[in-house]
Amino acid sequence: MTLDPQAKLILDQIEKAGVPPLHTMSPQAARTAYGAMRSTNKVEEVGVIKNQVIPGPHGDIPIRIYKPLHAQAEKLPILVFYHGGGWVIGDLDTHDAACRTLTNEAECIVVSVDYRLAPEHKFPVAVEDAFAALEWVAEHADEFGGNREKIAVGGDSAGGNLATVTTIIAKEQQAPHIAFQLLIYPSTGVGPTKSYEENGEGYFLTKDLMAWFRKQYLNTPDDVNHPYLSPYLYEDVSGLPPALIMTAEYDPLRDDGKAYADKLKAAGVDVEYVDYPGMIHGFITMANMIDKGQEALEDAANALKKAFV
Repeated sequence: MTLDPQAKLILDQIEKAGVPPLHTMSPQAARTAYGAMRSTNKVEEVGVIKNQVIPGPHGDIPIRIYKPLHAQAEKLPILVFYHGGGWVIGDLDTHDAACRTLTNEAECIVVSVDYRLAPEHKFPVAVEDAFAALEWVAEHADEFGGNREKIAVGGDSAGGNLATVTTIIAKEQQAPHIAFQLLIYPSTGVGPTKSYEENGEGYFLTKDLMAWFRKQYLNTPDDVNHPYLSPYLYEDVSGLPPALIMTAEYDPLRDDGKAYADKLKAAGVDVEYVDYPGMIHGFITMANMIDKGQEALEDAANALKKAFV
């Protein structure tokens, strides 16, 4: 399919605005610029929003707890959500609109995690924050009306990477129990792919930006060989939770998601893989401007509802 007209319009607007590429900025400036891009997102009303901090191995971790507008069950299932942004940019606010939609549409609690960012905190600090937050949610679910028996993890891009890795660590430690993983155009460390070559320029997420993210996040180039950074390299993925893996046609990470879906399927994991035609990386956080972004969030919520039954 050709590039979706709504996606093309956004790319044209970015080019017309003359905003310097994120990889040419300092991390702090890139965070500000990315936050400004997301500040125009429309947000929907939810039942409850609570900001708090929880303990982590490197200090307190900010989280934001969302409850749906119309909650029926006394104890609601939970989605632990990790935002995208290459482990360098992004925060609770940049993904606020998506989390609001997911909590309402999936009728679950969403716990959004503000894990530490690189380069101030390099690999594996984000992983350790992500898993600590998952453990806290499982331990304290009763305190905020959650059902510890129905916990999913999810995220987009680097957040999808962290969600993937938390399921691997939970498997290794045999806790907490994770019912489902929602992986939205995740980075899985497959290596050079066809989509990386075809879509590495001109579609918002570029080869240069990905290289910049890796430079900020990695301690050494050898970190890419660690399965906590490149979960595709994890040998035995059998027994991991069921998954929905969503990708975008014009995304350099498209084949990362597809290859990981294939690996899970080959190991007997229940996986649904969906590639959204005409879409670019980041489209779910552009749902107010791209119809398929809203559609994908609704698809994700329906998958969560089924998994939580």
